[in-house]
Parts: sequence; C-alpha cells; structure tokens
Amino acid sequence: MRIVVALGGNALLKRGQRPDNDVQEANVALSVRALAPLALDHELVVTHGNGPQVGVLALESALDPNLTRSYPFDVLGAQTQGMIGYWLLQALQNELPGRQIAAIINQTLVSAADPAFADPTKFIGEIYDEARARVLAKERGWTVKPDGPHWRRVVASPEPRRVVETRLIRLMLANGAVVVCAGGGGVPVVRNKLGRLEGVEAVVDKDRTALVLAEALDADALLILTDVANVFRNFGTPQQEAITRSTPDAMRDGEFPAGSMGPKVEAACRFVEVTGGMAGIGSLEDAVAILAGTAGTILTPTGDYSPPGVSNQ
Repeated sequence: MRIVVALGGNALLKRGQRPDNDVQEANVALSVRALAPLALDHELVVTHGNGPQVGVLALESALDPNLTRSYPFDVLGAQTQGMIGYWLLQALQNELPGRQIAAIINQTLVSAADPAFADPTKFIGEIYDEARARVLAKERGWTVKPDGPHWRRVVASPEPRRVVETRLIRLMLANGAVVVCAGGGGVPVVRNKLGRLEGVEAVVDKDRTALVLAEALDADALLILTDVANVFRNFGTPQQEAITRSTPDAMRDGEFPAGSMGPKVEAACRFVEVTGGMAGIGSLEDAVAILAGTAGTILTPTGDYSPPGVSNQ
C-alpha cells in the first residue's frame, strides 16, 4: 500500500512541554518507532505539523534588533520544515538502517484569489492585551483579533490546491524511499501575473495539505495521527461514544470542533470520497493497529474494512 501519514503536534511536543530541542528530538524518536513498522511493508510518506515551532521562530524574528522587519511566514515555514525534517530524517535512518530516507522542503500552491486572504482567521504566536496588540499591528503590519479574553495575530489560511513538488515525491517513492514532506502544511505560495511562484503570508492547514498530497499520489490510505485514540460522538459529555467504523456520510452528520477534530474529520471524509480508499484517525502510538483495523476511527466508503498484512518486527 501507499500510505500518507499526517503527524499531529504530539509527535513533537506533549501538552505542557517546553519547545526545547532535546525534548522534541526525544519525542520524534518515540514517534518514529511507532511509524517504522509501516515502512517495512508499505510505501510511506510522512507529513507533520509545525505550530509551536513556527511560533518560537516568529517570536525570535520579531525580537531580533538586527532585522529591519520580521521574517515572513513563508520563510519561517521553510525554516521549520528544515528543522523538523532533520529530526525525522535522522530518527527514521536510525530506526530503518539501510533504507533510503528523504526529507524535503515543499511549497503548497494556493490561490491568490482565495477569500481567506481578505479575512485572516488563523491565530498564531503569543497572546497580548488589546492595547499592545494594536500597537504591534501598527508597527509590524499585522492583523490582530480577539481570541477569548486575549488578542493575537491572525494570518490567512487558504485552501491548498497542490503540493508543487508532488512529481518529485512520487519519483522518490517509486525508488523505495520513505519521504518526509509538506511540513506545517507546506510553504504557501501563489503564482504571480508572470506565472512565477512567490511566497505569501499565510499558514496552510496541515491535514488539508496531507489530503491534497494523498489524492495526488494515489495513496491507498491516509492516517491522521493525534493524541486521542478515536473520534468521539458527543465529546466531553456523559453520552461520549468512540467511533470505530464509519462512512463519510455518517461522519458529516456529526458535529466536531472546528479548531481541533473538525479539519481532521473533513480531510478523512474527502479522501475516502475522492479515492475510495481508507482513512484512519487515532493515536500516534496506534499507527500499526489503525492500519490493521484494531484501533482508531476508520472511514471507508461502506464502513467495512479488510486490513492488509502489517509487519510488527
């Protein structure tokens, strides 16, 4: 099978942990041990988030007195792809000796006419009181909005259209490589009036990019791995119930939080609808078990699933 895995933030940082280098490297090593068995039997593409990491770099850039202006978010996104890609590259090489591993920086094409640019909604970075937020917005050209009792910077989150380097990823897979790519949703780019690519101030949803990439690669399965074992109906209520098997139609009848599980469910539904393949949502530690059909929430066109053989060596 050809499998695209979308790693959640817990692959790098657990809740409450500081974003120190050694902490994240240790977490990556544990995450890769959960993923490595998939690569023994299948073609594997690994994507990942970058929320805390890009926040750290953005703050460092904003406070650097040697800069005329902060680095833009497309550049910061590329920096995090290199950093996290290095951690994953090395951990996969150590876990899969002799296997070819590639970690590449990707651009994700979005439309310059996407309505998201007119109404930025993606919260990033530190929290401020309203007065400080408005001062920073004026000084740095930011858009700021209230986030509960606080104020934060917001940037656009346009829909991904295509991972620009899809053909290169396909070529590497065909030659037996495990590929780490599309980190943080990919570096957002548009085509200008001359048809040339240029970066834009935006953050692309990582699960949506994983979906677009999985479709373009003709993947058989999309695994969205997070820090919960299943998708739940009526989450956080006495009627909470784990969903183990479902279909896109049935999932669309449910209500899932827009800021957390909602985008994951939507990406899984769209993948199944477009490809007829299998999408799984669940715990990172259960990656092999999800593909085997014994853990997580599994979506297929009919709700039935016949798992492939997966090595546990």
